Amino acid sequence: MNIVLWIIAGLLAAVFTATAVMKLSQPKEKLAAAGQAWTEDFSPGMIKLIGALELLAAVGLILPPLVGVAPVLVPLAATGLVLTMIGAAVVHARRREYSSIGVNMVLLILAAVLAWGRFGPYPF
Repeated sequence: MNIVLWIIAGLLAAVFTATAVMKLSQPKEKLAAAGQAWTEDFSPGMIKLIGALELLAAVGLILPPLVGVAPVLVPLAATGLVLTMIGAAVVHARRREYSSIGVNMVLLILAAVLAWGRFGPYPF
């Protein structure tokens, strides 16, 4: 199970690093034009904040156990991503972007499994 949790952590870290870099490096208008219409409801600063938090979570999923410092950050980062995906699903539901909610739920479930595993029976 430890290998499965590492794979989940790696997948989540890769996805959230990619989305965070996109949010941090692209202007709001370019994100909206690229199909992320939800950005219309948020200020540029809020979009950058979301990107920064996603990047911190991605780093928190991988780095602490690799360097052997504060591995409890892994389930905490995963829990933060669960909350982020709940918020994302709510935003998409309000905007009637139901197809996007499926992706949010898959990421939420993966993050929840990781949080459960690292808080519970498979800590570092």
